[in-house]
This record gives sequence, structure tokens and C-alpha cells, in this order.
Amino acid sequence: MKPSVTGRNSSLFTPPPTGFVLRCIECGVISHAASRDFRCSECGNLLEISDPAWSGLDQETLKAEWRERKLSSAAHDLSGVWRFRELLPRPSSQDHVVTLQEGNTPLFELPQCSRITGVKQLYAKHQGLNPTGSFKDTGMTVAATFARQAGYRWVACASTGNTSASMAAYAARGGMRSLVLVPEGKISWSKLSQALDYGALTCQLRTDFDGCLRLLQELVRSAPVYQLNSINPFRIEGQKTLAFELIEQLDWHAPDHIILPGGNLGNSSAIGKALLEMREIGLISRAPKLSIIQAEGANALVRTVREAGGKKLISVQAETRATAIRIGSPASWKKAINMLNATQGVVEQVSEVEIAQAKAEIGAEGIGCEPASAVTLAGLKKLVRQEFVSPDESVVLVLTGNLLKDPDYILDFHQGELFQEEPQDVKLDGLRHQPVVLDASLNAVLKTLEQADMSEPMKQ
Repeated sequence: MKPSVTGRNSSLFTPPPTGFVLRCIECGVISHAASRDFRCSECGNLLEISDPAWSGLDQETLKAEWRERKLSSAAHDLSGVWRFRELLPRPSSQDHVVTLQEGNTPLFELPQCSRITGVKQLYAKHQGLNPTGSFKDTGMTVAATFARQAGYRWVACASTGNTSASMAAYAARGGMRSLVLVPEGKISWSKLSQALDYGALTCQLRTDFDGCLRLLQELVRSAPVYQLNSINPFRIEGQKTLAFELIEQLDWHAPDHIILPGGNLGNSSAIGKALLEMREIGLISRAPKLSIIQAEGANALVRTVREAGGKKLISVQAETRATAIRIGSPASWKKAINMLNATQGVVEQVSEVEIAQAKAEIGAEGIGCEPASAVTLAGLKKLVRQEFVSPDESVVLVLTGNLLKDPDYILDFHQGELFQEEPQDVKLDGLRHQPVVLDASLNAVLKTLEQADMSEPMKQ
């Protein structure tokens, strides 16, 4: 039975007269159809979507229309992605749209982290509060929609966890089958369990993420399978909406900096693309500086910039407990370099200890996130010390994944088992909170409460 996933006003989903095109990010060749691996037929680089009609849109009309849709109960308006459809490629019919009411994620102030970093205006845009718990959902709704429109029965991805969960959910919602290729023993079981629950055919391969992605590239050239990794330009278009929503939440005042984690780097290119498009339309007068933070053990972009001037990818053997960014050969590195240059941002790396400390500090705000998200706060501390970010500037950290994506990491941290040797240069004791085993008596609980109150006064 075909699921009902959309509303009924199909006129809203008629593509603009000119239609969108696919453009190579390197040689600029234009095409109206994508190859199965989403690469340029001339030079082999990645494609991006362009629509000449976007530049002619009126900013005030857009703002009013997007605000009005918040009052609508139509499925495509309840989506925090399709609400911004004027700046997205639109399917031929809204009946193709696959949505789980993604987007609409909160923007939190971070008062305690503000005191720690010295940055007065510090916010977190929490994409981990999407339907499957990560930012991937905002791109997956668009990519799955176009897979459905094209009539694909199978969609597939290589994944470190979050992509597989998101793809499997949207495939199931859209009446498609999903194939997941994951590295054996290298992803969180919490993420893998999502893909299983949504009905994905899941293959654990004896390789790393980059090996999974290479095999997927071979597969899509050999079989009628639609690839839903972030090299898919429709994924990037959906992920742009994070920036639209963020700037709208700030009353159309752009922050000075946006800082996000760097894994396969599709999200970096998506947010950067959105910022440039908003500036072109006039929704913002300037683009924030977009900076990317990586784990030291998965620092391909850092090395590419520092050792090769951003001209040649330097791959690494990725190793980090921040599993969502454990990627050694990021596919979208050229797109990310372009956006760093266009927004005058930087790339930085942080250690495993710095990630753990930052994650606990974000948690102390009452806001949980997966380890990969915490690289943003850890990186911000470095950027402040380097005076790239000044205390009087406004900063938004993009938290990409939910706290419950990697519970083993959290338990290991609080039980003191995350590191083989206790770090000497970073204080973690005050951030750890182990469970206390007591006798089932009122006196035992009262005594423990008193001890806790004396050792750590309640925060005002």
C-alpha cells in the first residue's frame, strides 16, 4: 500500500520555468541529468545544483511566505525543509515528497559555555532533534523525494551510522527498499539499531567507511540503485535549510561565526552554499565565517589545507571515538574548501580529551549531543585563543547528532574508562558523574545528598 506522505496543493511544487541544472564544481560544465555516481562526465568532480530563478526572488516576499507557512497544517509546510521550497529543487508533483516533518530544530543559548569560552553571544543549533536524531534528515527528505520520483526501488548508502539511520527511515516512509554498507565494528550500535528497525538490508563490511563508499560507487554503476550519500547534490540542497532556519531564528541577523564538525564534509558545503545564496538574494547582507572542526585522528581536511594548500586531498587512516566523523577521505573536500574560502573561515583539529571535555560541558547546559557535535565547542576554545574569534562576536555551534546516538561513549566517560591513561593536561573530574550504589534507606540517600551539596553547590 502506498503511504500517504504529503498534502494536496500540487501547484506549490511546480518547478520554476527555467528549472534547475547540475553544474560541476570544478570545470563548470552544465548538465540537466546526473550520472549515477553524481560526478561530472568531463572531469570527474562532484556536481551541485543551480537554479537561475533563485537570484530573482524577492526577499520580503520569501520571509512573509515562510512565516505564513508556520500556521499551515499541510505536511509539506510542517517540514522545516519544504517550508523553504522556493530555494530548493522541487519535484514534478508533491505526491513524490517523502517527509517526516524534519527540521524545525531549536536554537539554544549556552550561558555556561559562554562563560567558559568568554564568547558573550554563544548559541547551539541542535540538529540532533530531527526525527532520526541527526542533521542527515534535512537532506534525506529531498534526496529520497527525487529517488521516489525517478522510480527507484532500491536506495543505498555507505555510513558511519547517522546516514544509515536516516536513509532507512525515509526509504521506508517512501515505500522503497534500503541497502546500508557499514564498516564492521566501527559504528555505534545505537545508530545501527535504527537502520535495522526501519527495515534496511544492512551489510557490515570488513573495511573502513572509505572502503564502504568505494564499494558503493562500484555498485551504483552496476545496478539500478540510487545513492543517498552526501555526494548526492539533492542531499546538499535539503541540508541548506539549516542555515535558512537559523538566520530566521536570529530575526535575519547573521551571526559572525558558524562552527560545525567536519566528517565527509557535505554539511559544510551545504551550509556555505545556503549562506552565499541568501547573500545573493539579499536575505542577509554578509555571510558569517564558516569554520570546520575535525578530530585529530580524522583530520584529512586539516592536513589538506595545511600541507597541500587545499589543492590536493591528503587522506588519513581515520581513528576517533567520535564515530560520526571517523572519515579519512572525505568526498566533499573540494566543496568544503570552496566554502571556507568564500566565507573566510578556517579549519582546526581537536584531541579526544578536548572532545570529551567539551561534550560534558555542553551536557552541563542540559543539552546533550553525540561526541562529533562536541568538536565545535572544543574548536571554538582554540579559535578564541588564536584570536580568530573575539569575545564580542556572535557564534553558533552546529550540533549534528543526538545524545542517544552513542551511549557507550557517555558511560565510558563518566565511569573513567574512555581513556587508557588519565589525561594530565585537562581536568575532567568535575565533569564526571558516576552512579552511586546505596542501601535502600532514607538516611543513606540523605547523607549522599548532603555530600553532593557540599562538594558542588547548586548553580544559580
